[in-house]
Amino acid sequence: MQRVKNFLNASADLKYQVAETLSEKILEAAQLIKESLANGGKLLLMGNGGSAADAQHIAAEMVGRFKKERAAIAAIALTVDTSILTALANDYGFDTIFSRQIEAIAKKGDVVLGFSTSGNSENVIRAFKLANEIGAVTIGLLGNEGGRAKDIVRLAIVVPSDDTARIQEVHITIGHIICEIVESELQE
Repeated sequence: MQRVKNFLNASADLKYQVAETLSEKILEAAQLIKESLANGGKLLLMGNGGSAADAQHIAAEMVGRFKKERAAIAAIALTVDTSILTALANDYGFDTIFSRQIEAIAKKGDVVLGFSTSGNSENVIRAFKLANEIGAVTIGLLGNEGGRAKDIVRLAIVVPSDDTARIQEVHITIGHIICEIVESELQE
């Protein structure tokens, strides 16, 4: 039982730390997304493994609903089309699976939000670089001191941990906070 309490307390402690140090950046991310959507932009999300699941989760909250009935919000997880993902990985290499999709659908003013617990996922980094060239706003939900991605994105939200599970728990919490802010303010 103490082991379970230790896991829960570690997660809670990290969230308290993030509340004290990253609240301003989380609010900034929500504002950037809200501004893009209000101006006809869309939110493109990406990540690998559990971070892919987080990208899909947040896209679903935006397109469907988070807490209230409202118009659908334009959000696309770049992790869901297995035909595109496998074709790109096979024909161009796994490092291109997100950048090629960014090339196809991102426009200036869109927001590209990438989840990477290491901050070093090459496919996410390449997509961020291309998104910057296009003029999209790039936001990284990162861990492990931000890795290489922290110096590439416009806004880096770096969870101060090297524990992948704890980072992902905070990432989804941040995603939910962003959803709640965007949902409540975009429809006002």
